[in-house]
Amino acid sequence: MKQIISNIYYVGVNDRNKNLFEGLWPLPNGVSYNAYLIDDEKVCLIDTVEVDFFMPFLENIREVIGDRPIDYVVVNHMEPDHSGSLALLRQFYPNIEIIGNKKTFDMMAGFYRLTTGLKEVKNGDSIELGAHTLNFVLTPMVHWPETMMTLCGSVLFSGDAFGCFGALNGAYVDEQMNCDTFWLEMTRYYSNIVGKYGTPVQMALKKLAGVKVDYICSTHGPVWHQYVEKVIGIYDRLSKYEAEPGLVICYGTMYGNTERAAEVIARAAAQAGLKNIVMYNVSKTHHSYIIRDLFRYRGLIVGAPTYNTGLYHEMNVLLDELSQKDIKGRYFGWFGSFSWASKAVSEITKWNDEKLHYEPVGTPVEIKQALTDETLAQCEALGRAMAERLMAE
Repeated sequence: MKQIISNIYYVGVNDRNKNLFEGLWPLPNGVSYNAYLIDDEKVCLIDTVEVDFFMPFLENIREVIGDRPIDYVVVNHMEPDHSGSLALLRQFYPNIEIIGNKKTFDMMAGFYRLTTGLKEVKNGDSIELGAHTLNFVLTPMVHWPETMMTLCGSVLFSGDAFGCFGALNGAYVDEQMNCDTFWLEMTRYYSNIVGKYGTPVQMALKKLAGVKVDYICSTHGPVWHQYVEKVIGIYDRLSKYEAEPGLVICYGTMYGNTERAAEVIARAAAQAGLKNIVMYNVSKTHHSYIIRDLFRYRGLIVGAPTYNTGLYHEMNVLLDELSQKDIKGRYFGWFGSFSWASKAVSEITKWNDEKLHYEPVGTPVEIKQALTDETLAQCEALGRAMAERLMAE
């Protein structure tokens, strides 16, 4: 049995087959759907799993409680990868009472037509299980309107908060595993799933301030125990949009000319003393990794060709995605190329003026057909200007 502490058990499952989380985000290492069981006078399940994994989930539950009934299931988050098993669970445990808040139940009726056997809780409410007491903390918009967390002593069942991509390879508590692969995946998870909602995350962290937390039981990734402070620190930093003095250079290229300009910019920034530099071809690297690194680093330089009298498609898509994340406090440089009709530079300028609102750095570079001595020098100046701005911090 996978006991975490004092009759609290891990009963989650792993998904190693899905290629894209939510049909959007790559899962090179899979993903876990975590659920937990409290075995007390009243048996309480905390969250469920995606419905495709219901039978192994049920086996995990029965390994702990055998044929005993489940009295409660707490729904911290209504996304179907966590609530998807509720209707089936009700068939196996017809008397189970579903605990959630008003917004939880509004969604539940729509998703699963479950409208009976519900127990509504509000922020600060508690429920006694016997030796264990559940205390409920509503955390709306982290990252859906109904999200909440459940405290049981010093164990925090946090829903999607503090989660990360990656299946669990045998162990389930951080101190039992090598966590190296999870740190960047936590940042990628946060930046793409939660990233827009920095203010609600800060409000949730304030609600938890002063609460003793020894274990964080998220719905994705490891159970955090050894690294509780580090994990909370990561979420605090990311939700404040704090970043290191580094540079993300991403570009689109059709025949290599824009890519060569990007290489010149990167070399100039490195020669100016900047060490944290990452480069991405927007047509080759999934945008989730670029967005992740823009949450890590403060500088961004983008470049792309003109295409169909507009901006190269993949760059247009990336800038649209960035505009939806509401990332604050970033420095921005840009360049573009064209063969006969200049448009890329003006389109990127428009994106920043109207949607991104990052601090412009350096002078945008416009390249006709291929680099010349003049435009090469302009690219070098752009790279140096960004490096100097970042290192000035």
